Amino acid sequence: MPRSLTAAAAATLVGGLLSLVGTSPATAGTDPACARWMDRRDSASERADALVGAMSLDQELHMLTFGDPPWVTYYGNAGHVDGIPELCVPDLVLSDAGSGVAGMHLATTVFPSGVAQASTWDPALERDLGRAIGAEAHSKGVNVMLAPGMNLARTPYNGRNFEYFGEDPHLSSEMTVPFIRGIQDNPVIADAKHFAFNEQEVDRMTIDTHVPERAARELYLAPFEAAVRRAGVGSIMCSYNRIDGKHACQNRALLTGILRRDWGFRGFVVSDWGATHSTAPSANAGMDLEMHAFASSLPATSVFGAGSRYYGADSLRAAMAKGSITRTRIDAMVRNITRSMFAQGLFDHVVAPGPVPYLSDVSTPEHRALARRVAAEATVMLKNHEHLLPLRNVDGGRTIAVVGYAANPVGAANSVSGGGSSRGPNLPPRIVSALEGIQAQAAAHGDRVVYVEGSNVEDARLAAQAADVAVVVATDGSSEGTDRPDLGLRPSACVTLFCQSVPLEQEKMIAAVTQANRRNVVVLDIGAPVRMPWLSDAGAVLVPWYGGAEHGNALGAVLYGELEPGGRLPQTFPRSERQVRFTPAQYPGRDGRVTYSEGLHVGYRWYDAQGVSPLFPFGFGLGYTTYSFRDLAVRRDGRGALVRVTVRNTGTRPGKAVPQVYVAYPARAGEPPRQLRGFAAVRLQPGESRRVTIHLPRRAFARWSPSRHAWVVTPGTYRVRVGTSSRHLPLRGRIEW
Repeated sequence: MPRSLTAAAAATLVGGLLSLVGTSPATAGTDPACARWMDRRDSASERADALVGAMSLDQELHMLTFGDPPWVTYYGNAGHVDGIPELCVPDLVLSDAGSGVAGMHLATTVFPSGVAQASTWDPALERDLGRAIGAEAHSKGVNVMLAPGMNLARTPYNGRNFEYFGEDPHLSSEMTVPFIRGIQDNPVIADAKHFAFNEQEVDRMTIDTHVPERAARELYLAPFEAAVRRAGVGSIMCSYNRIDGKHACQNRALLTGILRRDWGFRGFVVSDWGATHSTAPSANAGMDLEMHAFASSLPATSVFGAGSRYYGADSLRAAMAKGSITRTRIDAMVRNITRSMFAQGLFDHVVAPGPVPYLSDVSTPEHRALARRVAAEATVMLKNHEHLLPLRNVDGGRTIAVVGYAANPVGAANSVSGGGSSRGPNLPPRIVSALEGIQAQAAAHGDRVVYVEGSNVEDARLAAQAADVAVVVATDGSSEGTDRPDLGLRPSACVTLFCQSVPLEQEKMIAAVTQANRRNVVVLDIGAPVRMPWLSDAGAVLVPWYGGAEHGNALGAVLYGELEPGGRLPQTFPRSERQVRFTPAQYPGRDGRVTYSEGLHVGYRWYDAQGVSPLFPFGFGLGYTTYSFRDLAVRRDGRGALVRVTVRNTGTRPGKAVPQVYVAYPARAGEPPRQLRGFAAVRLQPGESRRVTIHLPRRAFARWSPSRHAWVVTPGTYRVRVGTSSRHLPLRGRIEW
């Protein structure tokens, strides 16, 4: 059960917030007048039809736009629609985001960010994480979680890459589906975003995106298709950008043609906050619910666009009077919203947002343990020279130097999650810093910790020289609303969308530590790839990404070997900015237009096609044990194929192997050299072997045909490769189509 915060803490944290929102709105009741649509034996569609048939026009229009007060002034939520008590319609309460119940919520668990989740390559673990986030949301009075974010890491500069699942559509899809299912295991609707082609924050409100049809279908739309077809996601968020000249939220080809006609989407489309630019065009294109950060009486801001309420009752009535919107379309919009609400149990498990759930503590010990496990499973070990890690000296007595602003509690509050709408309540003592986690482990092992902040490079060098082991922690700030200028390490301090740079020379700090003590560990709390000019001097390199509230405990456990660094890269790490150059037309755009002219060659696909060697390839990650893969067998199985491989733990510790299956198409198919089509997370004891079967559906061998507007399989030989990364694929097979 939720635990209440102390009155003093609540008063300090909340301030005058509750005075702005007044009392909790009315919630759904059990009036006999609602009986026609409150019978759980009926389908969601039948219940929605009955409800819409009983609604007046005023009641329907009420369902199509946000209620006041908007955004975080309503108990920390991103937005809401007040319920209709006389019809037993509950409140619709929407909150950010993919790392937990965020925004201005209090006392929730901050889980690792999306890119960290993807690094686990573990769909089962992702289901558990989604289920925990959904449970905390419902306890907080929230029934729509604005997650997952599933845009692709087309460029490492995108400020929101930390929220997403990496550069590959298959990996993103395989993590998207269990996350959505986990959230929706609760009476909570998941919201897939940002639909679509929203791969940059520069000019995000105005940029006009042009994507070749084949790349659109094979890469950028694939995770959204999986969310609809496989996960049954309840809502989709249309994005800020334009697509081929039309705003995403009034793009009929996207919202009606692809989403509903091609994929059979049955939920509702909600605008990103301030992404609505019209009344009739948006409604007729397929957008159902308008959301905004500000009431129509408040000034517009560049962060959220115009402050108009396009779906307000007056605007919709005026459009109906002109004949530009029909009552039939209004009925359909309300039906889309309420059908999803019925399907996910929102009418049957009613939330009641208000002071009590707002102040309640919903972060359970079980959820914090899960956050710690995910943080460790997400940690990618890029280097471990001479088996420096884990720190195995059981006699203790060592001095561990911890260096870096990001390691202390203040720095950790700004390095365990990114900035923007997904940012969680990063408040001590809930956020365990790297320093605190290492101190706890060191004390348990009889070691001593010395800490220096590191802004003075000489202090960092001296601390490292005097220590038996030096751990240097650095961070890079990533945030919604802005892209990264380069691949450097730029820490920042953020309050939701608003971030301020912290002037620290972290590359010099790392260089000083790595040169002063060969027994060094570099820890990178980052949201995207960074350059590593100091790599040759590093002893070990760990990438926990933005590790969430339990980052410090997970890091300490990984350093001392209680947990394994189980992550694999979901993004390619370039050697320098020269390997990720774009023409201005490709990124960030020219004359308000950005063109994805690279087509299918995104991420590792580009490196492979160009024959370029990255710093660390997609899928790479070391552990504390070793594995062998052998006896590959590939055969047709119905409309797909079965790939079987024997995986053996050849080391002395238990661990997780991640066999990855890549497919190379016949040359005339015109595909990249090879593409990820399957994987598995396999946990093995020392010496244990297991025969692993990975199913590849027919779609794994298909390409999108722009001329036929369909998925087709090119006849020929398909080469199947299995290994540990996109660049290490020793097992080879083939299959004919």
